[in-house]
Amino acid sequence: MAETQSYISFVLDGRQVNIDFTNELAPTTTVLNYLRSLPSHKGVKEGCAEGDCGACTVVVAEPNGNNKLVYKAVDSCLLFLPMIHGKQLITVENLAQRKGHEIILHPVQKAMVEKYGSQCGYCTPGFIMSMFALYKNYTNPTREIIQDALTGNLCRCTGYRPIIDAAFEACAFNGKDHFSDKEQDIAMLLSKITAESKSIFIKKGEQTYYKPKTLQEVLELRLSNPKAIIINGATDVVLRQNKKHEFLREIIDISGVEELKFFKNNENEWIFGAGLSMQSVLKLTEKQFAPLHNILKVFGSLQIRNIATIGGNIGSASPIGDTLPVLFAAGAIVNIMSLNSTRNVKIEEFITGYRSVDLRQGEIIYSITIPKPLNDEIIKSYKFSKRKDLDISTVSAAFKLKLSAKKDVEDAVFAYGGMAATTKRAYKAEQYIKGRKWDIDTVEQAAALVRDEFIPISDARADAETRRIACGNLLIKFWTET
Repeated sequence: MAETQSYISFVLDGRQVNIDFTNELAPTTTVLNYLRSLPSHKGVKEGCAEGDCGACTVVVAEPNGNNKLVYKAVDSCLLFLPMIHGKQLITVENLAQRKGHEIILHPVQKAMVEKYGSQCGYCTPGFIMSMFALYKNYTNPTREIIQDALTGNLCRCTGYRPIIDAAFEACAFNGKDHFSDKEQDIAMLLSKITAESKSIFIKKGEQTYYKPKTLQEVLELRLSNPKAIIINGATDVVLRQNKKHEFLREIIDISGVEELKFFKNNENEWIFGAGLSMQSVLKLTEKQFAPLHNILKVFGSLQIRNIATIGGNIGSASPIGDTLPVLFAAGAIVNIMSLNSTRNVKIEEFITGYRSVDLRQGEIIYSITIPKPLNDEIIKSYKFSKRKDLDISTVSAAFKLKLSAKKDVEDAVFAYGGMAATTKRAYKAEQYIKGRKWDIDTVEQAAALVRDEFIPISDARADAETRRIACGNLLIKFWTET
């Protein structure tokens, strides 16, 4: 590995902060717990420690290359401290201005007061920080944009109308505030920190944390440390520590590797770098690939989408991973890289079992290729869950259909999540439907085959029978929309 350092640098309260992990905290300390350890930053709260409630929301700002900052609301309970190296960390304590004895509230704080958007106040700092990111990114946002920005924040004692009213009120302005006055200086400082910093290597007792800067370093580390956990967004891995109290011995943090954050729009395919955040993929697919875009609109919350990555989502191989059925239906390819070679694997072959994937020693997920649908192909995606927003799939599905001019089925892919230990295709139904008329009688028979093909489990989200009914009904819904 290249020359390294054991400390991180970031900006908090307008000042550069350096943390040397050899003398201070464990590298897997979350940003939430770090802030709570400071006497002056108690506004951030722990509500769930798993990214569901938003009480711990902070804003992370990073340079966009033009001496400007990009502001993102994130769940601080899901971030390890080294992940904010070279970034600005903004908390609710930073928003108001103090001029002598006078406190001047930030526009989002002022709006929350005037619109009576707070009751007990426990969740209020999180709402304020989500609104602050919204304020910095939008002028006169639509109700849909506001609701999306606040989806990751839960309030248990009030309705959301006054909070939404406050967002409308605050964001009617142009996003200028006292942060705007210092933005260029902060952006230059952060760029300087990143440019001058080395790759990070932290050895703390029995725990080792690597944060390489380049793809070459990642591949070298992956080969020499086969047991290390690779994180990018870390939204799953942090839960192993927060909820299961697992000791994470060895981590390779690739969140700072820019070579993994790319997008290519080729003639016949899209290629997404594994390091792209889900929010980035959401925006890139809005006019490119509606089936993936639509499922990402109901993927977690904005706070989670800002840090979770498409490579991490695929690599986790969760049976309820929302993106996998879509990728199955689209015929996606996982592009795998090692120090000395590359290979390409079909997504359905890449997922080998429950939370298991086809990665050999020294390999990482480099990118995901999605073939562009042909003119005569229809692809749609669906998610069945207890609530629309911020919920895990009970059943997810994606369908690809190719019809002849006479409405005969020439080809079909029916992919389901939540019905087995892995994302699965309903092969019996696919075979039955090929060559038949695409009509309600055929579809209802295919739906019956789908229900019989799976043996789902019963859990907290739904019992097995509910899942069986839902998986067939989603296919019928698809028929009504074609």
